[in-house]
Amino acid sequence: MEVFSKSDIGLVRTSNQDDCRFGVFSPCCAWAVVCDGMGGANGGNIASAVAVDVISEQIQQLYDEKLSKEQLATLLTDIVQRANAQVFDMAMSDPELEGMGTTCEFVFVKDRTVHVVHVGDSRTYAIRGGKIKQLTEDHSIVQEMVRRGEITPEEAMNHPNKNIITRALGIRPEVNIDYIEANFTYGDVLLICTDGLTNCVSTGDIVKIVHENRGEDMTNKLVDKAKEGGGTDNITVTVIY
Repeated sequence: MEVFSKSDIGLVRTSNQDDCRFGVFSPCCAWAVVCDGMGGANGGNIASAVAVDVISEQIQQLYDEKLSKEQLATLLTDIVQRANAQVFDMAMSDPELEGMGTTCEFVFVKDRTVHVVHVGDSRTYAIRGGKIKQLTEDHSIVQEMVRRGEITPEEAMNHPNKNIITRALGIRPEVNIDYIEANFTYGDVLLICTDGLTNCVSTGDIVKIVHENRGEDMTNKLVDKAKEGGGTDNITVTVIY
């Protein structure tokens, strides 16, 4: 199992408020975290960096290969709650950081199972045999409008409120987390990304790039494609396969 990751400032932003980290425990066990920060002059940078630091430190300290699937699920969600608490406490202790927060995609793959802890509008996709499936559902105002049937998914793509999210780490003492499990088989590619990719690159182009490339070439070309599409935000992509 291999993991590759790239984060880029894009073409419009003055700083990169995304952060990411990954690790491999064994040939059949790997993890990755991707966060997209928001708030204040430096708040977004700090929120995403703190969340990534907490999650990466905790998983490396606490993971045990003897954990059952249920115990692993509890560990992963508990770790994200700890990251939330740390970002929240920092925001409360410094007026300049008030309101800061971050999305979170924490993905853990073991054997034939993908575990995803999801908050916000960053996304995790599974790509298999030329088909792409979004494993997560955006926590956003626009996604709620789609769910209620008020707008179509196509209209959501260009909606003026598409960047307003309804959940983030660090905004409240506890955060409502989505936990998702999916099957993983040899040949699958997991893509974990911030909206800087998905706002600028179609799913068809994502599948094509993933199908035709491996390793750093894959992450580089995904980022390059987002820049070709405008590079309107920070772009972070991580792939596991």
